[in-house]
Amino acid sequence: MAKAIMIQGAGSNVGKSMLVAGIARAARLRGLSVAPFKPQNMSNNAAVTVDGGEIGRAQALQAMAAGLDPITDMNPVLLKPETDTGAQIIVQGKRVGTLRARDYGKMKATLMPAVLDSFGRLAAQHDLILVEGAGSPAEVNLRAGDIANMGFASAAGVPVVLIGDIDRGGVIAQLVGTHAVLPDDDRALIRAFAINKFRGDTSLFDDGMTFIAERTGWTPLGIVPWFDQAWRLPAEDVMDIVGRPGGPIKIAVPRLNRIANFDDLDPLSAEPAVTVEIIEAGRPLPPDADLVLIPGSKSTIADLAHFRTQGWDIDLMAHVRRGGRVLGICGGYQMLGQRIIDADGIEGPPGEVPGLGLLDVVTEMGPHKRLTFSNAKHKATGEDVVGYEIHIGQTEGPDRARAWLEVDGRDEGACSDNGLVRGCYLHGLFSSDGFRAAFLKELGHDVPVQSYGSSVEAALDALAAHLERHLDLDTLLALAQDV
Repeated sequence: MAKAIMIQGAGSNVGKSMLVAGIARAARLRGLSVAPFKPQNMSNNAAVTVDGGEIGRAQALQAMAAGLDPITDMNPVLLKPETDTGAQIIVQGKRVGTLRARDYGKMKATLMPAVLDSFGRLAAQHDLILVEGAGSPAEVNLRAGDIANMGFASAAGVPVVLIGDIDRGGVIAQLVGTHAVLPDDDRALIRAFAINKFRGDTSLFDDGMTFIAERTGWTPLGIVPWFDQAWRLPAEDVMDIVGRPGGPIKIAVPRLNRIANFDDLDPLSAEPAVTVEIIEAGRPLPPDADLVLIPGSKSTIADLAHFRTQGWDIDLMAHVRRGGRVLGICGGYQMLGQRIIDADGIEGPPGEVPGLGLLDVVTEMGPHKRLTFSNAKHKATGEDVVGYEIHIGQTEGPDRARAWLEVDGRDEGACSDNGLVRGCYLHGLFSSDGFRAAFLKELGHDVPVQSYGSSVEAALDALAAHLERHLDLDTLLALAQDV
């Protein structure tokens, strides 16, 4: 019989995902069979699973920490925002529709059986299930029908550890305030608390820990200092994407409103010779970039309009005229073409829009979503590439004749006749070390590269050791209950 414990946060972005990953690696190193589980996630940074679905990228990292392949049961409900008020709904890995937030609020209670079904399958296979909440349980206005926090904890009988983020300030109010607003039954599910992201001398907060414990009755598990290697782990949230200064190779990435699957940037950011610069709205694309990388998008047509609003289309044309290189991945690839046709209104009103015109291809949107792991080969060098595809739309046109990848035996991608502009649907390609080195060499920089996979594994080991030092893991694991 498995045991389970749930990590909830006193707010969003308190570091729950990273803590679960670190606890998973620590539990695995202690000899436990452990699996991550997040009932509901909201993210456009998705991962393709081995069973043919999609889950939040954070749960894929947690699976890696646990030594497992990612499967859809690890994140049975995934919300992928398409507009400010609506999101695509993914249930057990498959798209079931798109709803406005108000309509999803009415629907979510009906998803609890699927959530518990996935949880039960995981529990039948492992010693320990580490459950991650979403947002904050103090949002009591959302409690009715909740499947993400206390609604799940109550339904599954899972005790809760509450995490506060001291880096933002007000952590005492976060935790004591959560205790104050929760109804009695939900409050009773919380057994312990911890403080995350502390900078400096943790002893300075000893009195704060005592105050919180006395006011809430919860067991203090410790103060976790800021983890300096966090940047080596794939970012979960779009707000976590930051430019990272590095070496002489400059890659400019315009921040799209609905940027998706931005894990393509992580292996590049980790390279000492590479500077990845995230270009915020209102800033021009830098004229000295070696490469402009247009990432994936959950709403390609809307993000293309945003791209033009910033004047980035003009900057991009000037970049190419100067001999600069451009790479579009997935939605970014679609934007680079001549037209995007959405006859069925998949992304908005039916119709078509002109693309950026840097590739002679046309994309036609359709209802079918392609979800697959792919083994590829870089045609120019023969380097093996492993990645994944997660997209709607078919892209065809003359520049497809210069496909620069071979994916599972078929041509993939397109290239302009001058070789400066390329696009493809393959995400994750830069995690392949040999290809990454070859690609950087094409940019004019013959530099050694590190092993990206080994770097992430080393960071997970370091995170586990960090938590073993600063968090009372013995007590936390002892709080886990049979499910």
